Amino acid sequence: MLFQIKKSLLIFWQALLLALLSVSYSAYAVVDDTQNLSYEDLFHLEFSANPIMLGDQKTVLYERHSMNIMADNKRINLWTVQLDGSDHLPFISDEHNHYSPTLSDNRKKLAYISTRSGSAQLYVHDIASNTTIKVTDVSSSPSNISFSPDGKHIAFTMFTPTIAKPKFSLGFKPKGANWADDAQYIDNTLFQRDGSGMKASGNTHLYIVPTIGGTPRQITHGQYDFASSIIWGKDSQSVLMSANIRDDREFDIFNTDIVSIELNTGKYTAITHNTGPENVVALSPNGQFLAFTGFDDNGKSNQLEQLFVMNIANNNIRSLTPALDRAINDVQWSADSQSLYISYDDRGEKLVAQISMSGELTVLSRTLGGQSIGRPYTSGDYVVTDAGEVVFTHSTGISPADLAVLSDDKLTMLTDLNSDILGHKALAVPELITIESSVDEQELMAWIVKPPQFDPKKQYPLILEIHGGPHTAYGPEFSTEVQMFAAAGYVVVYGNPRGSTSQGAEFANLIDKNYPSQDYHDLMDMVDAVIDEGYIDTDNLFVTGGSGGGVLTAWIIGNTDRFAAAVVAKPVINWVSMIGTSDIYTFMTKYWFTDLPWNDIDQYWQRSPLRLVGNVTTPTMVLTGELDIRTPMAESEQYYGALRLQKVDSAMVRIQGAYHGIAVKPSNLARKIGHILTWFDKYRTTQEVVCGCPRWGRHGGLPLQWPTLEPSPMF
Repeated sequence: MLFQIKKSLLIFWQALLLALLSVSYSAYAVVDDTQNLSYEDLFHLEFSANPIMLGDQKTVLYERHSMNIMADNKRINLWTVQLDGSDHLPFISDEHNHYSPTLSDNRKKLAYISTRSGSAQLYVHDIASNTTIKVTDVSSSPSNISFSPDGKHIAFTMFTPTIAKPKFSLGFKPKGANWADDAQYIDNTLFQRDGSGMKASGNTHLYIVPTIGGTPRQITHGQYDFASSIIWGKDSQSVLMSANIRDDREFDIFNTDIVSIELNTGKYTAITHNTGPENVVALSPNGQFLAFTGFDDNGKSNQLEQLFVMNIANNNIRSLTPALDRAINDVQWSADSQSLYISYDDRGEKLVAQISMSGELTVLSRTLGGQSIGRPYTSGDYVVTDAGEVVFTHSTGISPADLAVLSDDKLTMLTDLNSDILGHKALAVPELITIESSVDEQELMAWIVKPPQFDPKKQYPLILEIHGGPHTAYGPEFSTEVQMFAAAGYVVVYGNPRGSTSQGAEFANLIDKNYPSQDYHDLMDMVDAVIDEGYIDTDNLFVTGGSGGGVLTAWIIGNTDRFAAAVVAKPVINWVSMIGTSDIYTFMTKYWFTDLPWNDIDQYWQRSPLRLVGNVTTPTMVLTGELDIRTPMAESEQYYGALRLQKVDSAMVRIQGAYHGIAVKPSNLARKIGHILTWFDKYRTTQEVVCGCPRWGRHGGLPLQWPTLEPSPMF
């Protein structure tokens, strides 16, 4: 549902934007602000996602994501474009959301989810007749939609609530009395979920509905979740899904198996039994092979999904990627069933490759991305035509994702979604630098983004921006946060310290059960490498990061006072208090630590930034979403209170209506950036600095007086 912002709020927002944009950038200000990215520009950015090929194999249908400035949310419409870039036209484009397009096997029907009726429902479009019907009227949003091979049914998954009677209720409430609601009784382990709050009682189950409309029929029941993608059997009488059907599933969340489900009876049978996850991907066009991804769980905080192929005739399973030290995702079959296409992150880039049934790998493109608008995380979608042409979301460091097609090694751009808003803006392309870690000579990758009209003869303030995860990766992607920092006159450096993905399992697991630790030194190496370029004012160094990056920011200022100010965003401050309050606490205790906190509290405390707060002198802002459950607000409150007790110049920003993903609302993304810049500008000095030497030596600041430590991903 779309909501109209009241006029008074709109006036306030406009005033706030003007106030933020009017901040003086002193000696580092850019001459022509009209050429710089502005807060208002954030509301006009668009990007492409989820392309599919229609039946003629010449028309691409894709999701066009844009921002709705009046409703303060993201809008998704469906558009088409020809493979030669012509006829870029709306398929469905209005104020509602239309997404998850799925084509039937015979390519005659298109299913998608739409909110046009006021809630998310399933629609089917007949391509020949150009008619559309609504096929569901359900209370929860359908997902994972999939046509049966005979075209008669659509399978989907949907959360199905259960009605639980109160365990205790006062039975003498007078008629008409205004009492408090009954107490909420909770007896499940994973009782809350970031992004939605308290988890309602119920499970996600499999449904089927006729393509001509009707009443959806629930296939699975009980206490297990069937929430994966769906693969139909060739006879249209069964499906394959991934599900965790183990009794200890809340404590062993990775351990999913591929299950075969009979549609007539709802009976399911596991066909894989490994100790880790098996995630269904796709059945080969000839029906002979099942592709899936997974790994055998070894207890490490970072584990890489391999690509497996199962021979349906004899259930023989083999890995096609035993030697590829990268996590596999987004697997698609070739039209002839002789090879598969995959995507994976490699050295900060997302790429598409083709892999034969013998495991021979051919890289096709390294430029997928552009879908993580806020921060420069790796991202990207693709689809392959019957002829082997690759249509993908193309990444540049100066624009969000457009569609491109790769055919016979020729790249052709299909869309141009942002030139109207960005074409006249001064943006900086991220510059790659490689650094040798001072810890153990590991190769570190980082990117520098410079202010518009950068002059190497001048001295600039520097912002170190740190990614979350910690098992994620940054790359040369478009980022509103980074570009806005640069537009404000800062040089920005961001990179992938040890623990990051895209450089193999060994590199990622250098922080296994030891986070934060030596990743601190990697980040300082990145800062020093930029300082060595000679254009950084070392009296004006700043640091920020969110989630796992917030952990590292707090860790940094507990180890050194070389930074003039810091913004610690949505952090974990105390690993002891984090357990039991975060929505991923069963995951953290199993994969990030070796024991429960009450059995071994030292390892939790030794790795908690709160332990180092007595060292902090850096002016510090703490910024978190008010509703955050991944890294709960109480973590930020602890840190802010500790900073105040230490009489550190500090502030706390509570982003209203925001869970962990602050950037879900474009206004909150702008507020986050604006508060960070306002805080840094407060402590940035105006004088030009001629010396490019760090104030505190190579790594500066306070000596390490504690043992080596370490944590893990998912935030």
